[in-house]
Amino acid sequence: MDDSFIRKLPKAELHLHLEGSFEPELMFAVARRNKVDIPFKSVKEVRAAYRFSNLQDFLDIYYRSANVLRTEEDFFDLTLAYLKRVAADGVVHAEVFFDPQTHTARGIPFNVVTDGILKALAAGETQFGITSKLILCFLRHLDEADAFVAFKQAEPYFDRLTGVGLDSSEVGHPPSNFARVFAAARAEGLKLVAHAGEEGPPEYVWEALDVLHVDRIDHGNRALEDPKLVQRLAAEQIALTVCPLSNLKLCVVKDMKAHPLRRMLELGLRATVNSDDPAFFGGYVYDNFSAVHEALELTVSETLALARNSILGSFLSGREKARHLDALNAFAAN
Repeated sequence: MDDSFIRKLPKAELHLHLEGSFEPELMFAVARRNKVDIPFKSVKEVRAAYRFSNLQDFLDIYYRSANVLRTEEDFFDLTLAYLKRVAADGVVHAEVFFDPQTHTARGIPFNVVTDGILKALAAGETQFGITSKLILCFLRHLDEADAFVAFKQAEPYFDRLTGVGLDSSEVGHPPSNFARVFAAARAEGLKLVAHAGEEGPPEYVWEALDVLHVDRIDHGNRALEDPKLVQRLAAEQIALTVCPLSNLKLCVVKDMKAHPLRRMLELGLRATVNSDDPAFFGGYVYDNFSAVHEALELTVSETLALARNSILGSFLSGREKARHLDALNAFAAN
């Protein structure tokens, strides 16, 4: 199996933070356009700052870079740049996260953020053939009342949003803190996802399942510490949106050769490969597939299973999933 096979493999990305795809070159261009000062003098200096020892170190610079995003054009450019990039990685469908609270707290109207993203997602389908869905994530380091404010602001967009999620600092902010806002989202027919089991304990994964009633777990690495939890995830085929290079960069794993992805597959879990925040973690979807393929010596069958899981774990309709699976099977047969 060569690099071309991995790159051209039809796949979906289910765990991507749009703000985390903000490449330094675009950051500088947007900062100049908006006349916003940034604490870096060059692209090289920005990349040198992308050295983290934990999730919080990363989040500090993540929020600082997002500060330059001010206009609908900025969010359009950010989103379209991501889609253009992953079109070269064989991505046929993307379910992307955005953090409106990061921007509304700076005085940027909710509609400015969301309209820019939605227009770019539509343009991405036209230009690159990538279908997409948009998921609003609540920031868990803020309280549930703040999440409800974002939820209220999102009401005019419920027909264009696919779901809600939960991200930001995990430790000390259990999923159960957001039970009511997730229940409200579920009542509106929105899909539910949550970051759990990245740095947080297996108990957070249980809470995401039993208190928030999520449809999908983002990360989920530490679920492997609990055999009963693994059994449930496998039985219910709850997709795990695993992010290998992110795990390495944030020291969730110390060595890619020790990454639990292969173990997840062996246990019957619906594990998928995603990039999380690719501008910060040094790799898009292809790079993540390539890294685990090399480190774990994945077989063709295992690599195909990861791509198949990404389609099955998506929020596409049954008919759309079947179409993508047929294309994947045809690719594998050639």
